[in-house]
Amino acid sequence: MTRLASLAHALDRLSAALGKYVSWLALFMVLAEFTLVLARYVFGIGWIALQESVIYSFALLFMLGAADTLRGDGHVRIDILYGKLGDNGKALINLLGSLFLLIPVSLVILIISWPYVAGSWEIAEGSRESSGLPVLFLLKSLLLAFPVLMSLQGLAIALRALVTLRSGGRP
Repeated sequence: MTRLASLAHALDRLSAALGKYVSWLALFMVLAEFTLVLARYVFGIGWIALQESVIYSFALLFMLGAADTLRGDGHVRIDILYGKLGDNGKALINLLGSLFLLIPVSLVILIISWPYVAGSWEIAEGSRESSGLPVLFLLKSLLLAFPVLMSLQGLAIALRALVTLRSGGRP
């Protein structure tokens, strides 16, 4: 039982560490967008690479931070029944939801995205803009990282729920 809890804790730490580091992208996005507005409206200068870096940063923040948000129970939950349940009931919903919804949907996203991302890597796809960022293939790789990270966090949730169910309702 402690092995399951330890594995769940290790997966949680991975999500938390990644979430901590990508959260700094929010500050970068604000500063970059301020710089873009200043450059455009004060100096009349457009900066496509910086514009794209804001988009890339948002994608990184969202796609790599989603697992940490899930870890912290920050996703929207329709709480008709869940809030009224005890620890065992919540654990059962978390276990079933992770095993039959979250992880399968993540795997479908991974499988469907694979050829799209592989094609982008094959041609080392870059921006359509001549002065844009030449690493669009890296951005598209987030379509693979996102479902992997969500599946790992779903596994952590399922393991923690299993530990709770086996221990008689004590997390």
